Amino acid sequence: MEKIIDENKQGKALVLEQTRGNNKKLFIESYGCQMNFSDSEIVASILAKQGFNTTQNMEEADLVLVNTCSIRDKAEQTVRKRLKKYNAVKQEVNPAMKVGVLGCMAERLKTKFLEEEKIVDLVVGPDAYKDLPNLLAEVDEGREAINVILSKEETYGDIAPVRLNSNGVTAFVSITRGCDNMCTFCVVPFTRGRERSRDPQSIIEEVNDLWSKGYREVTLLGQNVDSYLWYGGGLKKDFTKASELQKATAVNFAGLLDLCAKAQPKMRFRFSTSNPQDFTLDVIETMAKHRNICNYIHLPVQSGSNRILKAMNRLHTREEYFELIDNIKRLIPDCGISQDMIAGFPTETEEDHQDTLSLMEYVKYDFGFMFAYSERPGTLAERKMEDDIPEAVKKRRLTEIIELQQKHSLYRTQQHLGKVEEVLIEKASKRSDAHWSGRNSQNTVVVFPKEHYKVGEFVNVKILDCTSATLLGEAVGYSINN
Repeated sequence: MEKIIDENKQGKALVLEQTRGNNKKLFIESYGCQMNFSDSEIVASILAKQGFNTTQNMEEADLVLVNTCSIRDKAEQTVRKRLKKYNAVKQEVNPAMKVGVLGCMAERLKTKFLEEEKIVDLVVGPDAYKDLPNLLAEVDEGREAINVILSKEETYGDIAPVRLNSNGVTAFVSITRGCDNMCTFCVVPFTRGRERSRDPQSIIEEVNDLWSKGYREVTLLGQNVDSYLWYGGGLKKDFTKASELQKATAVNFAGLLDLCAKAQPKMRFRFSTSNPQDFTLDVIETMAKHRNICNYIHLPVQSGSNRILKAMNRLHTREEYFELIDNIKRLIPDCGISQDMIAGFPTETEEDHQDTLSLMEYVKYDFGFMFAYSERPGTLAERKMEDDIPEAVKKRRLTEIIELQQKHSLYRTQQHLGKVEEVLIEKASKRSDAHWSGRNSQNTVVVFPKEHYKVGEFVNVKILDCTSATLLGEAVGYSINN
C-alpha cells in the first residue's frame, strides 16, 4: 500500500531504442508500483548486453517477462491471467518462447510457478537481475531457472537503466531498495528484503547523465526514501556498528536532496514514497531552501485512528502526524500533500473510521490513493489477524473516504485559481491535441493551449479554471528555469 500504483501504466509493453546487431526479441510488461517499472528499465539494460531488443509484439518474442506486484490482490490476479495468455501463445504460435516472472510475486510464489503449476521457465526476484544471463543459459539448456535470494548489498547503482516508454522529460532514479518497516498489511519487507541505500555519487552521476540527455525532472524513488542513509555501504540497521568517521560523513535523505538540487539547479526534483515515522524536519527545511525541489509530498497515513495505526505497526501516532503536517505547512505554505488510506482494516470500528475522516478534514489532502483492506498472503496481518470487517462495510467506508477526498481535491485545486505557476510540459493533453499537459510544483496536472511552446520546456501558466483533478490555464511566458 505504500507505493503509488498508476492504473494507466499497468501492463504496458515496454519499448526502447533498438541496438544494432541485437537479434533476440524481449517482450516485457510491468505491473504494480513505480519501483517495478524502474526495475524493468534495469532488466532491459542488462538484457540489451545479451543481444535482446524489445518488441511490442509478444508473438515474435524469444523471451517474455512480466514484472510483478504482490501488494494488491487485483495486481496478482491480473498477472496470473497474463501468464495464461503467454502460455497459450507459446503453445499455439511460438513454442520456442521462454516465459519468466520477475519481482515481488516471483519471490513469494516461486515454488508454485515452477514446480506445482509449471507455467514459467524462469523466476527472478528483485535482487537477482544481474544473474539473468546465467539463468537464461540454464533455461537454454532445458532446465528451469530460479534466483530469488534477497541481497543485503544489491542496489543496482552500477547499472545505467534504459529509459523505457519515457516521455524524454521526466525520469525515476532509484535511491534505496528494501524496507525495514514491518507494517502488518504489507509484503514489501518479505519480497524486497532489508533496507539498503545507494552510493550518493552514483545517484548524482545518473542525475547528471539524465540532464545531459534532455531530462528536466527526476523523481527519487524508494520504498521509504526518508530512510535513505549512506555511510559507505551496508544495511541501515547496521549503522550503529559504523565507525566514527563513517557516522560523521554519512549522507541522510535531506543531505541527498541537497546534493541533487545543487548538482542540477535547473532540474526539478520530486521523491516518493515517504513514511511519517522517518520524515524529519531537515527534509522540509531542505525543500524550502531550494526552488528546484517541488513543493509536493506523498505522505501515506493509512488510518486516522491511533488504535488502528498501532495494529498496523505504523510507528507514528495521529498527533505526531498532525505535528508533521503543521511543520510542512509552516515552512512550505503551498505544499501539495497526498495520502494512502486503507478502509476496513481488521477490528476497525465506526469510531476508528470517523477518526480517519476527521484526520482528512484536518489535512485536506490534494489527492489520495484509497483502498479497501485486502488480505495479502505472508503478511503479519494475514497470519495473526482475522479479516473481520464485512465487504459491504469496507465498501461503504471506502466510498465515504473517496467522496471526502474529492471534496478536498476540488478545494485544493481552487486555491490555484488566478495564480501564475511554473509547469513542465510533458505531453499533449489526452482530450485535446491543441493543448499541452504538464504538472506544477504541487504535482497537479495543468492543461493549456500549445501555442509555440514545446515538450520539455518550463512555462509560466496563469490558472483560469479547474476541476477536482486538473488545472486549466494559459501560458504567459517561459519560466526562469527554462
